[in-house]
Amino acid sequence: MRKNEKTPTEREWLIMEAVWDSQDKPTSAEILSRIDKNAGMDARTERVLLHHLCKKGLLGYDVDGRDSRVYHYFARRTREECLREKSRDFVNAYFRGSGANAVAAFLRDAPFTDGQIRELEEILEARKGGGQP
Repeated sequence: MRKNEKTPTEREWLIMEAVWDSQDKPTSAEILSRIDKNAGMDARTERVLLHHLCKKGLLGYDVDGRDSRVYHYFARRTREECLREKSRDFVNAYFRGSGANAVAAFLRDAPFTDGQIRELEEILEARKGGGQP
């Protein structure tokens, strides 16, 4: 793990999604049951990834009051915070920090519906005025 790494890796993201989508503080067994079986994650791998996520400060846990071997996990950062950080890292790594170049690359290659194009236009209009949509 890189010293300054603050975002989840692709495999860690699966765990974060399970925690974010949970209505409560899930245990490791509950998290594993929510992860797509096609991801090929076993309990040992999950425990290692949970440990990394806690070290990164992305997850926290409470010890179960009835069984000290059971931990209940919760997110310390929101999905939106992690997405913003991942997006910044991606733009910095592949587009030399240019958000405009990154957006242009996606716009050229992605298929959009008319509704999605209108939504993108609204975002750009809001940004022109210095606002944040």
